[in-house]
Formats: sequence, C-alpha cells, structure tokens
Amino acid sequence: QVQLVESGGGLVQAGGSLRLSCAASGSIGSINVMGWYRQAPGKQRELVATITSGHRMNYADSVKGRFTISRDNAKNTVYLQMNSLKPEDTTVYYCNLEVRPFGVNYWGQGTQVTVSS
Repeated sequence: QVQLVESGGGLVQAGGSLRLSCAASGSIGSINVMGWYRQAPGKQRELVATITSGHRMNYADSVKGRFTISRDNAKNTVYLQMNSLKPEDTTVYYCNLEVRPFGVNYWGQGTQVTVSS
C-alpha cells in the first residue's frame, strides 16, 4: 500500500510564503512522478507542478516564477515552495504520486492553503 502524508498548509497574507511537504511510503517504485494539484470548490482538479524521479520539473503557467517543486528521493518526499502567494491561490492542495510505467496514481488527503488579501 502507498500512503502520502501532506503537511505545511495554512493561512498567510498575500505576498507571503508557504512550504508544502508530502512524504510517500510503501511500494512507490524507483521510477515515478510526484506532484501537486489543487482543486477549488466546484472546479476540476488542476496541475500545479510535477517532478520526476530524475528531477525533471513541470509547472502550470499560473505558478511559474512563484512556486518551486523539489524532491528528496532518499526520503521519498516532495516539496512545494510557494512564494508571492495570491488570494487566487487559495484552495486545497493535493499531493500526487504516479508510479511508472504502470500509470497507477495515488493521492494525499489534501491540505488547505488560504491567502488573505
């Protein structure tokens, strides 16, 4: 069984910073993609950023230049450093793990990020 445990969400003022963490345990494989998605009420879940086990990164246009994704393969942990936060970044953020080549996806429980104006 794969388990993803997220931490680091909270309340911050606009322009501030937060760092999300997600630790994976279980059979995650050596080739995988870890990432962060977010979902506002009534909207589809959208990609924020992903990073492969080889450290290839991908970002949504809306967060480029403000957010940085990184990972520690030894700890099976992915991080999302969020700077210059905006009120529109307010929503629940979900950690994702995709095990390749099988394409099996796992999700964390979600962590709330609230940015006040």
